[in-house]
Amino acid sequence: MLEFNSYFFPSKLITLEVYHFMLRKALISIILLVPFNSAQAGAIDFRVGSDIAELTFLTQTASFGYGGADIGFGALVNDENDVIASGFILVSGSSAGDVKALHFGVGTKAYVGTLEGPGSGSIDVDGGAVAIGGRVRYVFPGSTPLAVLGEAFYAPEVTNISDFDGLVEYRVALELEVTPSARAYVGYRYLEVTFSDDIEYEVDDAAHIGVRFEF
Repeated sequence: MLEFNSYFFPSKLITLEVYHFMLRKALISIILLVPFNSAQAGAIDFRVGSDIAELTFLTQTASFGYGGADIGFGALVNDENDVIASGFILVSGSSAGDVKALHFGVGTKAYVGTLEGPGSGSIDVDGGAVAIGGRVRYVFPGSTPLAVLGEAFYAPEVTNISDFDGLVEYRVALELEVTPSARAYVGYRYLEVTFSDDIEYEVDDAAHIGVRFEF
């Protein structure tokens, strides 16, 4: 059947191969074009949940947009042996009005990973996705600043590669600034990957706690 389709529809196969090649090239280009030489600060973010752990390296640059950009690279693993690495660029800044404690960010986030699912070899899915999304963060005034954060990312089928057919992620968190360089938080994150035959697989759907150290 594969040889039959290749014979009668060669242009379609070539188009798919070219599309996947260009998408991979775009992912690499995003990483290479990030101006790390103008990075202003760095941070390490570590969070754990009942069945998941994630480590992320964060930095900032003033070369994107009016308020600069937040850049992050990280990886998560859960108790089902699913592993997903990600990288994001969010152009961020305060609102144009008088509420300077309200911060916004919009940008893109790339994912690549392998999913094994519950049990031994229940699924075997490898793929990647490029999502668009944003973040909203509000800092409450006070001697010990508290902040509430919400972020969401969505990748339709057209921006997924290999076995992935869709991805959605959203997260909310309540943050406490312990010291000027340390932050603790509690939150909830939902991360779902869609693959063959519209199967929706939840990589994460639980509360978590985390810490962030700036340097």
